[in-house]
Amino acid sequence: KNLRKLGIVGKGLLFDTGGYDIKTGGSMAAMKFDCGGAAAILGAARAIATLQPPDVEVHFVIAACENMINERAMVPGDILIASNGKTIEVGNTDAEGRLTMADALVYVDKELECERIIELSTLTGACMISLGKAMAGLWTNDDQLANELEEASRVTGEKLWCMPLAEEYKEQLRSKIADIKNIGTRYGGAITAALFLQNFVESKPFAHIDIAGPVWSDKVGATGYGAKLVTEWVCRQGGKGDEET
Repeated sequence: KNLRKLGIVGKGLLFDTGGYDIKTGGSMAAMKFDCGGAAAILGAARAIATLQPPDVEVHFVIAACENMINERAMVPGDILIASNGKTIEVGNTDAEGRLTMADALVYVDKELECERIIELSTLTGACMISLGKAMAGLWTNDDQLANELEEASRVTGEKLWCMPLAEEYKEQLRSKIADIKNIGTRYGGAITAALFLQNFVESKPFAHIDIAGPVWSDKVGATGYGAKLVTEWVCRQGGKGDEET
């Protein structure tokens, strides 16, 4: 019997200074939570290993690093080459998470050949401005995957809201010297970040979940947001290994 091969990707910025586009105004102190996506999928991995849902093969991939200032750090204007060959102009070094996620997504897509991919990241402050700190944003072109994640969200109580992948915003990511820029204008920043990630998964169900808001509580600290959501979604995939996606 065929197993349904799932890829779960988490952003693991262990600390984010912003790089040469350094964070100001006291926002740096909280950046230890920029590994919240990685923490969530580690929690999910432990739960799923215990529950052992049938008919699934689950791959957990963490893009782990720090964003610091030193002689080897990237600078604005650098051109990076992603592992799928796409060239990326660095417009802002504080939009670093999506650069790490790019290669992680290519890995689960091309190397591991996962059939369905979800990714969790504390990606943008813009998502928090749109949705506040009580819920995450969900971006996907696959309606079935969106429905599955929304149902898992209702069961676990980890709230998320489906957001638009507005194609017209791709214009913001155009570069004169590379295939794509890593950041757009100040407007619609959570959407352009999601559009950026679409360049690194080809023709299969993929969802980006921006957990920047609910991953941290000023009252209690880290919330573990996403661990239950991923676990519930994976368990619901069991028994679907022979179905068409």
